[in-house]
Amino acid sequence: MTLSGRTVLITGASAGIGAACARAFAREGARLVLAARRASRLEETAEKLRGGGTDVLALELDVTDAAAVADVLGGLPAEWRDVDVLVNNAGLGRGVDKLWEADPADWDQMVDTNVKGLLYVTRAVLPGMVERGRGHVINLGSVAGHEVYPGGAVYCATKHAVGAISKGMRMDVLGTGVRVSTVDPGMVETEFSVVRFHGDQERADKVYRGMTPLVADDIAETVLWVATRPPHVCIDEIIIKPTDQASATMVHRPG
Repeated sequence: MTLSGRTVLITGASAGIGAACARAFAREGARLVLAARRASRLEETAEKLRGGGTDVLALELDVTDAAAVADVLGGLPAEWRDVDVLVNNAGLGRGVDKLWEADPADWDQMVDTNVKGLLYVTRAVLPGMVERGRGHVINLGSVAGHEVYPGGAVYCATKHAVGAISKGMRMDVLGTGVRVSTVDPGMVETEFSVVRFHGDQERADKVYRGMTPLVADDIAETVLWVATRPPHVCIDEIIIKPTDQASATMVHRPG
């Protein structure tokens, strides 16, 4: 399916996988609605894309704020309302402590962003897709949605939830012409680990040391491929890991 002139909404678009998805869809001629909490970084991304000729609407948006999501996405200018592709990318991990030692504030942030934020944004966009009889929701999941590892109970639970929501949504939209997909990455070197370790760059670097992780562009190209299949083809789910990773906890470090 061609994306030229189509409207694509990407959450968490100020950096990492979200920004990489923006670049990938821009190359295909899409019009971009980019949403993120960090307005200044988001505007930097948007300006670079505009410089290349892409039509971009940048929105400062915290997906965990239900009222803000409804207000901002419900108030899109008329020329931006018909979203063809929604990329639910906003998400994070917080901490790797044992459950009884973890900070409940970290749990709240993961559940609010990874699960409730995805639901809020989808609820704002999906009715229009159903009404128009076309559209594509692509959710960013994780290998953590397929397995569980020590210290990851809540994060893994949120990504299992993304998988369950996606499957249920696929059933709900059956017959409407709307597609629902998940792209589930393994180890990708972005700001993810820095955020997870509350800004500890040295600890984050150790996660990828001695092996070759995926990069944000690898995931963006996968998301783009999923979005550009013919309308009669729905890629339900893709798990993508680096060659040096066999599971969430099994990593080969030859370096």
